[in-house]
Amino acid sequence: MQVDQVRFGLPTEAVRNPFMSVKPEGKASVSAPNCFEIKSAQLSTVALLLKSNDVQAVVMELLKQFGPTSENSEFFERDAVVIDLAVMGSEASTAEFASLLDAIRQCHLVPVATRNAPIAWAAYLLTLGLVDAPAELERVKSKAPRQLTTESEPKQIVEVVKEVPGPGTMVVDKPLRSGQKIYARGADLVVLAMVNQGAEVVADGNIHVYAPLRGKAMAGARGNTNARIFSTCLEPELISIAGVYRTSETPLPKDIAGKAAQVRLSTDGQEKLIIEPLKT
Repeated sequence: MQVDQVRFGLPTEAVRNPFMSVKPEGKASVSAPNCFEIKSAQLSTVALLLKSNDVQAVVMELLKQFGPTSENSEFFERDAVVIDLAVMGSEASTAEFASLLDAIRQCHLVPVATRNAPIAWAAYLLTLGLVDAPAELERVKSKAPRQLTTESEPKQIVEVVKEVPGPGTMVVDKPLRSGQKIYARGADLVVLAMVNQGAEVVADGNIHVYAPLRGKAMAGARGNTNARIFSTCLEPELISIAGVYRTSETPLPKDIAGKAAQVRLSTDGQEKLIIEPLKT
């Protein structure tokens, strides 16, 4: 199972098992046709890491950021999710957990497993069809949309670590009007025409706009903190890298606004957007 992890505030964990083939044993298997095989498999998931044992607060934050009426209601596409319950004590309520499951499903996520669950919940979780997932996995943290206004941020309620996408490129050669949205899932996005105000370009990888960028641009949408945004004329309503974003409410510096520039995340662990002019 490959478990990858995005932090709400708005995806890498990986276990690679060698493929194996298992065939039924016994007398029947000698003469019976080989009609099936059981193999190890890799499954991409997200992991929901609860940072508070106040389940109702977590539910409200989830629905606020990814619920049916939120701007990010289509961020997940029936992705499998592992729920990390390390912060839940033995007094945790199964009724509250049921409300959390309901909120998760409203966010277009599919619960498949838990880890670090209260021991007393073992039988209960099995009745829900939730398996126990390994806990000793390397984490690569990434953030989902949240405003960076100061270097000191309030504590987030929920954390998710999600996959860093593979290579690929989508090319768009027509202008994008207000209301249009382009999503390069698992790929870079190259736009050869203007992205007007009200339009939205999203990519799991990098975004290149060889024209004025006046709408919203979100690179590394599924947790790739190394993603970047490039534009020959940067005038965006919103820019985001792996969920760390900045809106037009905070004006760009005069040496950047309307000029060729790139956007990236800082490498000092501060999770700040760095906006730099492109040298030509």
